[in-house]
Amino acid sequence: MRILVVEDERSLREALVELLTKRGFGVETAEDGLAAAERGVAGEIELVLLDLALPKLDGVEVCRRLRMARPALPILILTARGSEEERVRGLGAGADDYLTKPFGTSELLARIEALRRRAAIMPADAECLEIDGCLLDLGRCEARRNGTAVALTPREVGILRWLHRHRARAVSRAELLQTVWGASEDLETRTVDMTVANLRQKIEREPAEPRIVVTIKGSGYAWGVQ
Repeated sequence: MRILVVEDERSLREALVELLTKRGFGVETAEDGLAAAERGVAGEIELVLLDLALPKLDGVEVCRRLRMARPALPILILTARGSEEERVRGLGAGADDYLTKPFGTSELLARIEALRRRAAIMPADAECLEIDGCLLDLGRCEARRNGTAVALTPREVGILRWLHRHRARAVSRAELLQTVWGASEDLETRTVDMTVANLRQKIEREPAEPRIVVTIKGSGYAWGVQ
């Protein structure tokens, strides 16, 4: 796996490069947001470690640009901004995971490995589903309604894929955290709710009255059409 490390603090950037190189990863670096956005779209980059407080272009905007260009690219935010608001901004921009500084190397490597496993099992061929007038191309991380296409994040695709696979029953938030997020200990079940809310804005005809990802009171979520 080739990893792009986006970090303007030299000491931390060099420490990350040393750690990842010793673990056998290929590593490239970017010191500002513009360079990160340009380098991250390259096909050989397979995962991005992204700081938020960057010169020239904010990390949240970098995340948005990368997600638009490469919907399936795993993005892990590493930042000192640990507030709930900043987490929501990062995840809403399309990040797959969020790790607050300072962090342990074991946890960082574990999260990278979790993202790598999820990326490895993504199907090579497009998996298309049509429901309630919305075409979901899970293989390409894209949804299309009324001729308009919108990018889906890997988390959103993971939710759709899991709900469809288990469409005969309701799926709990805890189960989604375990299967889609890898059960990160610092995440709460409300993280699932926020991601589902963003997903509904993209795919539902009426987000307030969802028919694709429906809420099952007291249980979690379910695929809308059996």
